[in-house]
Amino acid sequence: MSVTFPHAALRPTIVSRAQWRADETQRDRYAHYADGVTAIFIHHTDTPNGYDCADVPRTLRNLYTGQTHDQQWGDIGYNFLVDRCGTIYEGRAGGADRPVVGSHTIGFNRGTAGIAAIGTFGPGTAVPAPMEHAIAALAAWKLGLRGVDPRSKVRLTSTNDKSRFPKGTSAKFYAISGHRDGYATNCPGEALFARLPAIRKLAAELQDRGPKPPTRVVKLPMTLPGLFSSR
Repeated sequence: MSVTFPHAALRPTIVSRAQWRADETQRDRYAHYADGVTAIFIHHTDTPNGYDCADVPRTLRNLYTGQTHDQQWGDIGYNFLVDRCGTIYEGRAGGADRPVVGSHTIGFNRGTAGIAAIGTFGPGTAVPAPMEHAIAALAAWKLGLRGVDPRSKVRLTSTNDKSRFPKGTSAKFYAISGHRDGYATNCPGEALFARLPAIRKLAAELQDRGPKPPTRVVKLPMTLPGLFSSR
């Protein structure tokens, strides 16, 4: 029996793996699933910022190869990626609407989703408004599938001693947290980390939990010029 929560948010447009031409022969054959997604971890890809959004599929294919083979994560680690133009891409295989277990935050991959901002967001770097809006819309939708308020705190249990918390230890996190909250890293960069309160607020508004933003329906681009080129 399906359950619909009162604060479900609209599903934003998501570019599928087939659309960005992921080579499905590279990854592990089977996806793994949790019972649901109750928290989001925000990342950055630590790649250059001055890219043409039409070239993002090629960037994704490069990340996919590196994380699948060099890092040996079996697939791209992030569940989703967002570019500076506000386009959302499906990352790890298994179904964008399902609680796929990724490889993005050591110790806290189960029951969470990893969203990576494509770029590097160190101190003083501007976070593009379309990217920020898309991250909020995606988080609102994923958390809304379980009725989770993006401004709330949730309790997660570490599954790996390499995280900030010993294996078996439970800790509270914001429902939208930064990678650094669970692992010793600078990710997602000082600038993006500083924007998380605003992202939580907007995500809550998109779930109708507070004052509505000026535009209720988030319209994200379905395609971009040259999106499906072979470059």
